[in-house]
Amino acid sequence: MTFARPDHISDLDTLPRMPAWVTSAPAETLEDVAFLSGAALKHLHLVLGHEEVPQALLRDRLALRAAEACIAFSGRPERAGELRDAVHLLRPGDLPGPAGETCMAWRRAAERPVSIKALGRALPASEPGQIATWIDAPRMETKALILADAALAEALGWDHLVPLLAPSLKRADLRKQGEDLHLPCYRAIASSAVEAVRLSAALARRAAHLKAVAPKLRAKGAGDAVEMFLTRDAMAPSALPLPDRAARRLCDRLVELGAARELTGRETFRLYGV
Repeated sequence: MTFARPDHISDLDTLPRMPAWVTSAPAETLEDVAFLSGAALKHLHLVLGHEEVPQALLRDRLALRAAEACIAFSGRPERAGELRDAVHLLRPGDLPGPAGETCMAWRRAAERPVSIKALGRALPASEPGQIATWIDAPRMETKALILADAALAEALGWDHLVPLLAPSLKRADLRKQGEDLHLPCYRAIASSAVEAVRLSAALARRAAHLKAVAPKLRAKGAGDAVEMFLTRDAMAPSALPLPDRAARRLCDRLVELGAARELTGRETFRLYGV
């Protein structure tokens, strides 16, 4: 598999930038916050329509952030590094543990075409509007927030869930119900949409650079490996479609070319990502 070298990576500057008034305008009332939330979502919708944005990679990275937030809600200490280890260093037959299960739930939800009906089958309530009921149930925050993001995605006509609510909600917000939940949800969506736009631009640049250096990779299967890097937050060399030694060399070569980063800081059991 080959990749065309982008003629002008600077063309990514054409990605629409979030208007300054969305992030700087004062928002005190529910109506103001709702308006700014809608404006931020509209802008994110425009950004997601650009083919330069690596959609699957963006969703996977946002899923990690959502999982990290849900783990914090439950009072557990694991953060992004531990969650990556729990998912990407899992061996056949091993159990991921509660933190790993949460991360995997978010990743699965973000990678599949959005469907409230399909997600709803896994929940004890029968109607999507009963989100507060799910949150009140033990350990149901993750499922409730996944379903809420799925409902938002379907309302916006998106093919996939984009994790937005969890990373910007506070633990106390999850105890609220009815109209009391509106304001924190609007604020969370606005904040996360702004961050998703920023991350979209950063990942678009990194993806363009990875595609540009791809022709320099001589290993057989390097093209498929690059495709995997463009869709996943993190990769263990053992997951690549190459022999172990060749996979490690490829990852080191990508780091040398500035097209990937080593994410763990360890000498062994390393993980890499764009």
